[in-house]
Amino acid sequence: MLYAQPYEMLEGWTREGGETFTLYDVVSNVRPTCLIGTSAQPGAFDERTIREMARHVEHPVIFPLSNPTSKSEAVPADLIAWTEGRALVATGSPFEPVTYGGRTFTIGQCNNVFIFPGVGLGVIAVGAKRITDAMFIAAARALSAFSPARQDPTASLYPSLTGARRFARRGAGSRRRGCALRAGGAAQRRRTDCAHRRNHVDAGVSAGAADGRVYCALLTSRHT
Repeated sequence: MLYAQPYEMLEGWTREGGETFTLYDVVSNVRPTCLIGTSAQPGAFDERTIREMARHVEHPVIFPLSNPTSKSEAVPADLIAWTEGRALVATGSPFEPVTYGGRTFTIGQCNNVFIFPGVGLGVIAVGAKRITDAMFIAAARALSAFSPARQDPTASLYPSLTGARRFARRGAGSRRRGCALRAGGAAQRRRTDCAHRRNHVDAGVSAGAADGRVYCALLTSRHT
């Protein structure tokens, strides 16, 4: 598999040979702390590349996100073994827990349901006109507070989906308060109007409590 960049950007890089750079060449030269796979190419994160990454990073973050499982760039059991239990792994498809070195690692599933509802709620609450990178960064930071791995290094990086409503409300709150909303072009409205929007969103979230639907506020809101 080839990973193309303009040659002028790669002056001074070492490579194994040939006219193209491999993922291994990229990892050995860049020494990344994180690999995210969306290629649908099984085996793209091979043992040699992952071991090279682990030589330079204490806790490499490796997310083979392609699905179904047959398309995953690597399987968690291999990633944990190749990094001697140091990798922080999440996947796009569900995988069973992995036992290594007498410890059992729970593999979290990286799913957009953790982020998109909260972003949507925040946008509705303030009437933002654009969705910005800053909003998603704020959402990611809010979600990180719920990571079970903060308390147990063998636990899942991602929380259970049963708490999705709670994550959405926390994420929406982070965007209401942060500069991300200003970057999104939220109009300056009277405080009473903003309060009305927040109440409308909270009511929508509560309406979905019975069956866990976190998108209900997005579907029922008529404010623009």
